[in-house]
Amino acid sequence: MRYPSIVHHGAVTGVTGSCHQLQMDHEHALLIDCGLFQGAETSPEGRANAANLAIDFSLDGIRALVATHVHIDHVGRIPYLLAAGFKGPILCSEPSAKLLPIVLEDAFKLGFSRDQKQVERYLKLIEQRIVALPYKQWFSLISAPQLNARIRLQRAGHILGSAYIEVDLHYPESGEKKRIVFSGDLGAPHAPILPAPKAPYKADVLVIESTYGDRLHEDRRSRRARLEKVLEHALSNQGTVLIPAFSIGRTQELLYELEDII
Repeated sequence: MRYPSIVHHGAVTGVTGSCHQLQMDHEHALLIDCGLFQGAETSPEGRANAANLAIDFSLDGIRALVATHVHIDHVGRIPYLLAAGFKGPILCSEPSAKLLPIVLEDAFKLGFSRDQKQVERYLKLIEQRIVALPYKQWFSLISAPQLNARIRLQRAGHILGSAYIEVDLHYPESGEKKRIVFSGDLGAPHAPILPAPKAPYKADVLVIESTYGDRLHEDRRSRRARLEKVLEHALSNQGTVLIPAFSIGRTQELLYELEDII
C-alpha cells in the first residue's frame, strides 16, 4: 500500500458521523473526528448507525484522535471509541478542550449511563486524555526513523474552538513530504462573533466538507431582515417564535442578531 492513505468511516454518504482515518504508514494512523450518526445515516459499510454506534473499524495503529470541533456529529462517538479500547490522546483547540467534557457528558448520559459516579469517572478519563493545542503552532505527533508527523490547528470560523487540521508528513528514507488538510466544518465569512477562516498556505491533499456545497446562502443582512420581519409579525399577533438551533454556535449568533435588532 502507498502511504499516506485515507479511509472514511463516516460523513461519506451523508453529513453526520464525521470520522476519517489518515494512515501515515503501516504502523501509524491518525483519526480526525469521531462523530455521532443521526437520522437514517450510516457508516460506509452500513454496520454503524444512530441505533448502533459501536466502533466498527480496527483501532490498530491509531495513535491519536483530533477533534475539529465539539458538535455532536463530530465528537459524539468518542465514548464508544474509548469503550472499544482507544488509549491515545484527544487533541483539540484550547476552547474545544473546555467545551468537550460538557458535550461528551451529554453523549455519555444518552448512550451509556446516567449514574453520577460512572459519569464522573468517565469525565475524569476524558479530561486526562485531552491535549489542548494553541492555534497556528506545530505539534509533533510522530518522530521515528521512517516517519516524522506533525499537526497544526487553524481557525475554521464555524463555532467557538473550531479548527481545520494541517498534517505534515515527512518520510526520511525516501525524502518525500506531504501536507494533508482536513477542513472539519467551515464557517462563512463576516460572522459577527468569530474571525473568518483563512485558506491554508498549501495542501497536497485536501479533505473538505461539502454540506452546503450545492446551494448559495443569502447574505447576513438579508437574513437578519427576514428574522426581524418574522419577529414583528409574531409580536403584532401576540404570538410566539420558536427557533430550533444548535446550542453551541447558532444560538450565540441568534442572540447577537436579536440584540442588534432590538
